[in-house]
Amino acid sequence: MECNSKPLVDQPWKSLLHLFKLPFFLLLLIAAEAYITIKRWQPVFQLLPVLCILIYLAIQHYLSRPLPVYLLDFSCLRPPRHHRIPTSAFLEHATLLNYFDKDSLEFMSKIITLSGQGEETYLPTPLHYFPPKTGLRDSIGEAHSLFFPVIDDLFSKTRVTPRDVDVLIVNCSGFCPSPSLSSIIVNRYAMRDDIKSFNLSGMGCSAGTIGIDVARTLLRKRENSYAVIVSTEILSTGWYAGKDKRKLLLNCLFRMGCSAVMLTNKREEKSSSKYRLVKLLRTQRAFDDKAYRSAIREEDSEGITGFTLERGLLQVAADTLRDNVFGLGLSVLPLREKIVYGFHMLVSKLFKKGDQYVPDFSSSIQHYCLPASGMAVVREIGKGLKMRKEEMEAALMTFQRFGNQSSSSMWYQMAYMEAKRKVKEGDKVCQLAMGSGPKCNSVVWESLRDSSLDEAKKGPWFDCIGRYPLNDD
Repeated sequence: MECNSKPLVDQPWKSLLHLFKLPFFLLLLIAAEAYITIKRWQPVFQLLPVLCILIYLAIQHYLSRPLPVYLLDFSCLRPPRHHRIPTSAFLEHATLLNYFDKDSLEFMSKIITLSGQGEETYLPTPLHYFPPKTGLRDSIGEAHSLFFPVIDDLFSKTRVTPRDVDVLIVNCSGFCPSPSLSSIIVNRYAMRDDIKSFNLSGMGCSAGTIGIDVARTLLRKRENSYAVIVSTEILSTGWYAGKDKRKLLLNCLFRMGCSAVMLTNKREEKSSSKYRLVKLLRTQRAFDDKAYRSAIREEDSEGITGFTLERGLLQVAADTLRDNVFGLGLSVLPLREKIVYGFHMLVSKLFKKGDQYVPDFSSSIQHYCLPASGMAVVREIGKGLKMRKEEMEAALMTFQRFGNQSSSSMWYQMAYMEAKRKVKEGDKVCQLAMGSGPKCNSVVWESLRDSSLDEAKKGPWFDCIGRYPLNDD
């Protein structure tokens, strides 16, 4: 089998420059200056060592710049129509299962109604059976139905072949089989033997941005490469068949979805790419015991495994989001807004009073993808960041149409904005993702071209984008 292994350093100039460390280079220049002085050459020759220093520093700066990371394209799964699960069908199915009591059924009905979830969300095949199939074979079959259509579509869009891919990252929080999910994809597409593959589990809804971070790190060290990040959640293995209301929330809100993203650091691909990666920031609060236990997978009193969401989760999420937004603001805000922001933070720290100042991100970021965990949650985040209704639209409509799709939800929101042709060349798009841990991760992309009319015809919104936004949201 042919091996297309790529060295970490492709440019011979980098290897050559590496030999001339700065101290050694300075000693040579000092020796040159001394030689010129001893020989009493004309003063103009004294400038030669200085010129050499400037050339050296310029070359060093140019070669040490991180490689740009471009988003070539992305794809989102549009589940088959027969996977649709209206609220009435979900509740009827749940009623026929003997392990849910009356209180549990009423609770789930209330949660689905109040969340704002629509009637066209999807569940995978194993959860349509009676009773639901949650075995290993069923979960692997679900993974196949998620991965392969969306990856096929991504390769078709980008015209990149599977053997061109240098890095593969798969994130799925609750299901971690052996061989891994990334190995399943490598096997299916007969990828190269030197591909760098990773499998992220237990990272929650923010795992998609963590995958972007891993890919960025590798692409900045490995020139002329492609990276694919696949984000999904296997729902069959996470189905909860108990009565603990804290664990029933995932049954109500999480729905079927999968995305695949193609990144590259090839400069010649800039003209073909949609976005350039501008900023990525990760914030972690697992060091705090209360925050750590606010969202955790565990057994209930009857030994049934489920994912617990505690009452204090919203406050933990708010604190984590605030820390992340503070760091993001210091990076992307214009100087004037940074000064105002810093002043308010200083006053707040010194006098322990005053309302929390929210910086104006509108001058730096035009579009947002938010954690789609429910209409109320999206609106609270938008209120906290002083967003306009239009800036929350993509998150609200994505949850209404598809439900909470975990880490892939960000890309359904991006597809919504593209289908609406809202993203223009030069616009910044910020993806804010929150997950268990807890953690908050933010990614800022710069659009390299206007959204085209074709985007409305080939994404997950192709047959329904004209119905949105809803008037009663």
